[in-house]
Amino acid sequence: MIVAYLDVMIIYNIPLSKKELLIALSVFLLVFSSVIMSRAVRLNSSSSLVFTEPYELILTERTELNDLVEMLSTDLNNFEEDEFIWAARLLGWNQYQAGRYFFDSTSSYESFVSKIGRGIQDPVDIVVTPGINVESFSKIISRQTKLDSAEIISQFTDSVSLSRYGMNKEVLFGRMLPETYKMYWNSSAEQVIERLLDAFEKNVIEPEKDRIDSLGYSIDEILALASIVEWEANLDEEKNRISGLYWNRLERGMLLQADPTVNYAIGERRRVLFEDYQLDHPFNTYVNKGLPPGPITNPSLTTIKAALYPEDHNFLYMVASPEGGHTFTSTFEEHRIESEKWRKWLREQYRIRRRKEAENSN
Repeated sequence: MIVAYLDVMIIYNIPLSKKELLIALSVFLLVFSSVIMSRAVRLNSSSSLVFTEPYELILTERTELNDLVEMLSTDLNNFEEDEFIWAARLLGWNQYQAGRYFFDSTSSYESFVSKIGRGIQDPVDIVVTPGINVESFSKIISRQTKLDSAEIISQFTDSVSLSRYGMNKEVLFGRMLPETYKMYWNSSAEQVIERLLDAFEKNVIEPEKDRIDSLGYSIDEILALASIVEWEANLDEEKNRISGLYWNRLERGMLLQADPTVNYAIGERRRVLFEDYQLDHPFNTYVNKGLPPGPITNPSLTTIKAALYPEDHNFLYMVASPEGGHTFTSTFEEHRIESEKWRKWLREQYRIRRRKEAENSN
């Protein structure tokens, strides 16, 4: 406005007194300073950017300033495009690194653009659960990272990948220790697997080395037993007892006859049928003596410890109980009696269910 006023005075050759010129220049400098100060304050203000809720920004690739502005204009309310571009250029950030970034309710321009410009990502929490398979594991990883399921699965099926780890599919997956891991969104499949292998090394192999050596079994054999216990135990308090039962069978040269190995052999977890027990498969412990050739799932740390430190008892048999656990016995005759009790209870449950279904249909 002041500049326009001076232009008019000059165009029309209107003389200005020295005092008027000083006043005009003073006002101009005041306005100019105010604008500069305002932008300087906005540049460093902790609330230059305001988010109505915690904001997650995912850049799938290296991103230019104009593309970033387009994204922010879509995601944020009251976003000042011109001011953001001015701030970003002034701060020297015109390109931004791929990754996942998280912001709370507010942010200054400087902290925002420098964070994504330097690629300072916020890690994601990946919760690996026990007793799953490779497919479920791959879905867990792909939901929290840029990886798709196929990239993860290939780590367990591709011969080149397996040779790099020096393990077969079952042994490698058995070491995918259930835990909550912090990882970066753009981690590679190899980095994910190595991260979990490191956790297994630090939490199992290093602290339990002496115990593993004393048992006379390799860590992979112990994992195989632990994986059976993982699928058998509905109650944590039974893990050491179930482990002791299978150790007793091994020591006596008995077949393990573990239903979970049959489930693995047939490729699904369901009620095992009579004909399933006869399946010719290397993991079927009803037809093959000793431990299966590898883990059938990824056991938790508590289950691995149960395999390492089994309960000392004489039990050789177990059957499910109505309470959700198992009834343990030492002789086959006792086992036969308890099994009949279980079958009788199941028949009663089926009868009750059929009666309720009939009542609901009327």
